[in-house]
Formats: sequence, C-alpha cells, structure tokens
Amino acid sequence: MRKLFAGVGAILLATVAAVFAFGPSAQAASGFTVSGGKLYDANGNEFIMRGVNHAHTWYTHQTSSFANIKALGANTVRVVLSSGDRWTRNSADDVRNVIELCKANRLICVLEVHDTTGYGEQSGAVSLDRAVDYWLSIASALNGQERFVIVNIGNEPYGNQNYSSWATDTSNAIRRLRNAGLTHTIMVDGPNWGQDWSFTMRDNAPTVFNADPARNIVFSIHMYGVFDTAAEISDYLGRFRSRQLPIVVGEFGHYHSDGDPDEDAILSYTQANGIGWLGWSWSGNGGGVEYLDMATNFNPNQLTSWGQRLFNGTNGIRQTSRQASVYDSLPPPTSPPPTTTPPPTSPPPTSPPPSSPPPSAGCTATYAISNQWQGGFQGDVRVTAGASAINGWTVRWTYANGQSVTQSWNATVSTSGSTVTARNVDYNGRLGAGASTSFGFIGGWAGTNSVPTVTCTAS
Repeated sequence: MRKLFAGVGAILLATVAAVFAFGPSAQAASGFTVSGGKLYDANGNEFIMRGVNHAHTWYTHQTSSFANIKALGANTVRVVLSSGDRWTRNSADDVRNVIELCKANRLICVLEVHDTTGYGEQSGAVSLDRAVDYWLSIASALNGQERFVIVNIGNEPYGNQNYSSWATDTSNAIRRLRNAGLTHTIMVDGPNWGQDWSFTMRDNAPTVFNADPARNIVFSIHMYGVFDTAAEISDYLGRFRSRQLPIVVGEFGHYHSDGDPDEDAILSYTQANGIGWLGWSWSGNGGGVEYLDMATNFNPNQLTSWGQRLFNGTNGIRQTSRQASVYDSLPPPTSPPPTTTPPPTSPPPTSPPPSSPPPSAGCTATYAISNQWQGGFQGDVRVTAGASAINGWTVRWTYANGQSVTQSWNATVSTSGSTVTARNVDYNGRLGAGASTSFGFIGGWAGTNSVPTVTCTAS
C-alpha cells in the first residue's frame, strides 16, 4: 500500500513547506471565480470553456500542440499530469513550462493529476489525498497563476467500486488545498470513471461546493457511453443548472468502448445553456481507443473525422469559442509578425490563357477500418480534392460481404441494398486543391469484413 506509507515525515514536511509556498503570493492574486453557476475570469467576464484534452505527461516533447490547438480556435486546454505514482512525475519546472506555453498561446490551462483514475477499482490508482500531496509539492509553479490556471484535483477519482466516500474525500481534498493557501478555482471530477452513473456527484454536489470556504468549485462530468441520449445529457446537466452549481463536460468523445455518446446533443445543449466542454483528446490515444484522436500523429493538418467534428462542425470550437478576456490586455506574443509583401509599383502581368483546358475538379477517397470488434467496426473515409478546388463531394462504395452502416458523422450517409452513398455536410464540402477532410461511421459485419472499392465525385 505505497499510497499509505509514503513516509509520514516527508508528507508533513511537504505540507508545511506548501503552506508557506502558497500563502503570500496566492492570497494576493486574483483569478477565476464562480457565481450563480457560472465561471468568471479575473476581469469579471463570463468564461465558457471550449477546448480539448492533451496527454502531456506521456508526450512531453509535443510542446507544439499548444500552439496547434490554439490555432484551431480553442480557448482552453486540459493538460494531463502525473504525480509520479503511476507514470513519470511532472516536476514543478515542467508544470511551470506548461503554464507558460498556455499563456503564450492565450489558452486557459486546466491542470489535472491522472494517477487517481479509477481509484478503488484500478490497480495502482492513488487517492485524492495523494493528489493533493502532489499539488502542494509543486506550489512554486502555481503561485501567481490564478488568472490563467484551474486546478483539477484528480482525474476520474473512483471506478465503479468503493466510491461511496467520494463526497467526503473530495471535500477533504478541497479543504487541504485551501488551508495550504491555494486560491485557484478548483475542478472536481465525478466517480464511476468520471461518468457518475450512480449520481453520487450529482446528489452530493451542494455539500462539496459548500465545503470550500471560497465557494470556487467547478464540477466536471465525463460523457461517454453512459450519456447516449439527449434526455440523459439534458437531465444531468440541467440539475446542476437548476441549483446554480457550475458544471463542465470535462471529457467526451464521439464513440467509446462502453457505448456511443450523443456528441451532437452534448454540443447543442452546452451551447444553448452556456456550459463549457473539453473534448478527449488531441492525439496519442492507445489501448483500443485510438479513434478518439483528433489529430493523426499530433499533426494539425491531418484532423480525424472526430477532430473535424469538434473543431469545425456545428456548435464546435470554431463557431463557439471565445478567448478569455484576461489575454486581451496582454502584449502580443514575442514571435515576429509575418512579413507582408509591398504592393507592386505596376500591375502584375496577366496570365496567358492555357494552351489546354485545366484539369477538372475531382476528388479521391480512401476507406480504412480503424477499429473492429465481434459483429461491429468503425470505418474512416478520407476525401481529398484534386488539382482544383471543389464545392462538394459524394463518395460511394458497395459492400461484397453483407456489411452495413448503422451510424455516421461528418457526412450524410444513405444506403440502397449493399451500396452506400456519403455526401458532404455543410461545413466540409468546400475543399481547396489538394485539401482533405474525413468522415466516419459505425458498421456491422458477419463472417468477412473486406475493404470495398470507393469512388469520389466532386461538384
């Protein structure tokens, strides 16, 4: 039981040191606050998170991800950190660098300890109390950053067993952080691997909120297979709204091994009701959930169908994200501005007419099976424009082995017998020459799941 016998003396020394480390500068700083169920930045302006999760602790070299996530329109990034109990510990210096990367790219930083994931069920997972030890040990990186940083105590701090103490343990963790002088807004995750199907967080949220003398708590629900209908989504989030308790969707995806969340309902309800969200996740997923990557190999120019949906789709990041106002008064980034080309002193020559007709607007498509299980599979199709820009596309294929498409995203899909037709939706039809987009679907199969030949027609 390493989590219990880490050395009482060492823990006491760390706690005492953190009290002095947090105290003066943190108490004097002004940061995020909550009121009436809403989150406000240090300027007193409402802030609604629109961002993604980034698995920093496993990919510490992927520092360009912060700029890439910002360039796609996000205003927040939730950063995975490790206390060192299950993965390599992120030091105070590393956390300090993460915060600077967030600030340089005008992102709000939500920092979370991942080692608590599935505590009580997952072997090696640690308690919220242990997560607090970590936060106190890196106090020097957090001091004075209250305007830019929200502290998410621990990721999914209980599995589906032994979660009855969630409210008590979460309240105690909040009190420890406050007694040590931390004044940041604190985010808390629900139990049951974050999905709170037992309604433990929902029903005990007022008690936990009132355990904080600062009343500066945001609750975070993770929406995967448990939240597969619009009714479940609106009921859960609506109960927090009716009690004026701040809630965000700290993680969600378009599909998961435990079921198929209704991401469209999540996006539409949160937009209509001013609720923040953070999609999972930028890149680097493994263990069978690689389909949750938004960017292939961390490349922002190779968004997956999930990435396209979240960044560019209806109620997505580009449509709804607004930068935190605390960045409005800061000086511009130190990187040099792009050079501009001076206007020519004489009109440029016109191009001569081509001696042969230009290549017609066309497109190609590639079909891939990204995940497969008994009786079902996930497919991804990438559409690429040819030598000329296109205004729309239609992809077709015919199954040879009785497969079927049961649901899709980022395309309008219809079937006639064994032939499947997929057409662009309003936000991904126009492609520049050589540009690509993608869409995905869930299908069924039995016996053989061969890859069909696909055709693409541009308009």
